[in-house]
Order: sequence, then C-alpha cells, then structure tokens
Amino acid sequence: MIMEPQQKNSAPETSALRALTDRAGIERLVTDYLRSLDERAFGDDWARSFFTEDASTRTPVGTHEGAEAQLTSTRDAMALFERTVHFGSNIAVDLHGDRATVRWNQLSTHVLGAPERLFESGGHVEAEAVRTPDGWRLRRMALHIVWTKGEPPVLPRRP
Repeated sequence: MIMEPQQKNSAPETSALRALTDRAGIERLVTDYLRSLDERAFGDDWARSFFTEDASTRTPVGTHEGAEAQLTSTRDAMALFERTVHFGSNIAVDLHGDRATVRWNQLSTHVLGAPERLFESGGHVEAEAVRTPDGWRLRRMALHIVWTKGEPPVLPRRP
C-alpha cells in the first residue's frame, strides 16, 4: 500500500496556529501591562509597548487620548499609592483578523501611605487590541469597576 504524504502547513492548520499565537500574544500583552503597573517601570517607551499612538482609555478618574496621555495618566495614578497588586483573570479574546476584542476580570489592591490603608476594587476591562508591526497593542480600553472596599485616594486638583 502506497501512502500519500501529508500536506504540511495546510490552510486550516496555519489559520488555527495563527489564532493560537495571536491569542497568546494578546494574553501576554494584558499580563505584562498589569505587571507593569505594579513594577512602576514607566520609562519613555512604556506606553508604546502596550498602546497604539491613538489609544483611548476610560477609567473612573477620566478618559485619556493618545499614547503620551496613557503614560502621563498612569504615572499620576500610580503615584497615589505606595504599592499595588493588579490581578487579571479570565482573559477572553475574540479575533477579527488584525483586530481583537478582549475582556478580562480585574482585582486591584492599592496600599496608601502611613498609616497603611488599603483601597481595593474589582471589575472588568473591555478592550480592543490591534496587530501592529511591533506586535499586538491596545487601541481602546475601558475599566468598569463593580465594587470597591476602603477609602479611595484623594485625587489632586487639576488646573
């Protein structure tokens, strides 16, 4: 009996492999983003490692447009806390070619100054990620807080 050699890299296999690779890349983007908040390594290239130039984010403290605004607003927000732990779970990725909708649950613990106080929050994030020449980046992100515990920090007044 003569057996036909199996075709390598068939279209369905290639497509499935790309989808798995894309999902893994987006999950890593979310994980690295949350870790970066706790590590506070907000160098000049921080925003462009996670966001597109035209990124838009919405959090309970406001809406921020553009990569530079992501860096500034995140630095300002994290400066309110001595330490933080951001935990993301149940990352769901729906791929649409070079675009993806992403949703994850998020628990955040924030340690405020002396005397040590905790401010905790739980909710979820809805986001859009896009494929760029540098990998997947977030174009849109909205944090929806469902519950909080403790006293939130006092936000500085903006001019």
